Amino acid sequence: MLEAKELTKKYKAVTAVNQVSLVLNKGESVGLLGPNGAGKSTTISMLSTLLPPSSGQVFFEGNDALKQPQKLRKVLGVVPQEIALYEELSAYENLKFFGKVYGLKGERLATRIDEVLELIGLTERKKEALKTYSGGMKRRINIGVTLLHEPEVLIMDEPTVGIDPQSRNYILEMIRNLNKSQNITVLYTSHYMEEVEKLCDRIYIMDHGDIIADGTNEELKGILSEEETIQIGVSQLSPSFEEALSGHQAISKVTEDGSGYKVIAPKGTDLLGDIFELARSTGTHIVNLAVLTPTLEDVFLHLTGRTLRD
Repeated sequence: MLEAKELTKKYKAVTAVNQVSLVLNKGESVGLLGPNGAGKSTTISMLSTLLPPSSGQVFFEGNDALKQPQKLRKVLGVVPQEIALYEELSAYENLKFFGKVYGLKGERLATRIDEVLELIGLTERKKEALKTYSGGMKRRINIGVTLLHEPEVLIMDEPTVGIDPQSRNYILEMIRNLNKSQNITVLYTSHYMEEVEKLCDRIYIMDHGDIIADGTNEELKGILSEEETIQIGVSQLSPSFEEALSGHQAISKVTEDGSGYKVIAPKGTDLLGDIFELARSTGTHIVNLAVLTPTLEDVFLHLTGRTLRD
């Protein structure tokens, strides 16, 4: 339905996006993962025809969307990372204003405003100024604006940043229902790995402007099918212990994980004895240790060498 072919964006000597190719099939929910600076937002801007690429192509239903963008823009909804609303206006007034921007009017506009307010769960507060809303409620209005013209393709750039868990769960359920019940095609970026795992049929992983892996959740986890993750809980974080783990020849990745460390190593490697010895030699007290099934976060760390939020 929507396809990018070798999209590239250069700013003088810096290549922000490097020959990125991806496909969104009708009715799919697709995740785009990457740490800060990976090129996700730039890719989204080019894919939605808001930013011209240095090279590459975008096709919508087989047609060149860069040369003829109106067909795509008519059915496209983009939820920006930043909230783009008028704080002094009410929810209803914001929706009415942006509905008119989309070309809606009269009874059709009034109907769609009511439908969207019901969908985002804010009918009862529609007359209140947005400046009285919580961050999560503003996010829901931000999404509601994008839904007014009933888009067929929804591109969402980190729509749950900085909101409370209740609003976050509400938004995730809403997006999943839109995708499944209305067959809306979704491209979703997030800093929360669990959101992408919950919502997306397929996932692209991006780093330093490149797509470095893609597939279903299970296919990506299969990258580590020959490796295992060991969770090490310690009484106090120890840089010397982390350095010793990183220097072990059998350990491919080490990352700090709150109250301890995660290490990735080949399956069948008898590491436990070595880990305890490294802890003893660095004066580190291990409080728990477990061998885990690899997660999507582990795959991301393995491929990029950093966590999603880095």
